[in-house]
Amino acid sequence: MTELTGQVAVVTGAARNIGRAIAIDLARGGADIVVHANTSMEAAAETVRLVQAEGRRAILAGGDVTSEADMTALMQTATTAFGRIDILVNNAALRRETKFEDLTYAEWREVLSVILDGAFLTAKAALPALKAAGGGSIINLGGMSAHTGTSERAHVVTAKTGIVGLTRALAHDLAPFNITANCVVPGLIDTIRGKSGHGSNSLTAARTPLAGRKGRPEEVASMVRTLAGPQSRYVTGQTIHVNGGAFLV
Repeated sequence: MTELTGQVAVVTGAARNIGRAIAIDLARGGADIVVHANTSMEAAAETVRLVQAEGRRAILAGGDVTSEADMTALMQTATTAFGRIDILVNNAALRRETKFEDLTYAEWREVLSVILDGAFLTAKAALPALKAAGGGSIINLGGMSAHTGTSERAHVVTAKTGIVGLTRALAHDLAPFNITANCVVPGLIDTIRGKSGHGSNSLTAARTPLAGRKGRPEEVASMVRTLAGPQSRYVTGQTIHVNGGAFLV
C-alpha cells in the first residue's frame, strides 16, 4: 500500500527506536523522508539507509530543535531536496528522571525546551511548506505519564502535557489551511534508552492488559502512518493512545 506516494515527511529524533520505526513505516507508505537528529548522527545515518532500502528517497539533516534558526534551516533543507513538506512528526525528546527535590531549573528548562519549545519551533518552521502543499499533517508524540502522572519526572510530565495542549491549539489554528494536528501517546514501549531515561518507575509490562507485554516501536509507527494518510483527513486535535490498555481514556 502506497497511500503516501508523492509526499515528504520530516521526522525529528529519528535516529533510533520509535523515531526510526516511524520513518521506515512512512517510507513503506510511499513517502520520502527527512531523517532528523541532533547528536546521534551515526544512528540516524542508519535510519536513512533503512528508509532507502524500502525504495524511498531519504536525507539526513541535523539541528537543535530548540534553535529557531536550526529548524528554519531544517525545513529549507527538506524543501530544497524534495520540493515540499506534507508531514511533520515531532518525536525529538529528552526522557530524564530526577527527584523533584533534586530537580534544577536548568534541567527543567532543558527538558521543556526540547519537548515543548521544539514542537512549537518545528511546526512554525514547517508551516509555510505545509501551506504551500495545500495541507498536511502534524503529528506530535506525547507521553503516557502526562495522563497518569509518575514520580521523578515532573519536567517530562509537564512538557508532554503541554504537547497535548499545543496539538489542540494547532488543530484549530491550522484547520483553515487543511492541516491536521494530532498527538500519539505511546505506552510502555520496548526501546533502547540512554542512561538518563530508564522508563517510568510506575509502569511495568505486567500492568499492561493486552498480553502483559511491552509494545513495539512499529506499533506506534503504524498509528502515526494512519494519521498521516488520506483516510484520516477528518481527524484532528485528537490524542490517541497506543498502550495495550495500560491507560484507558
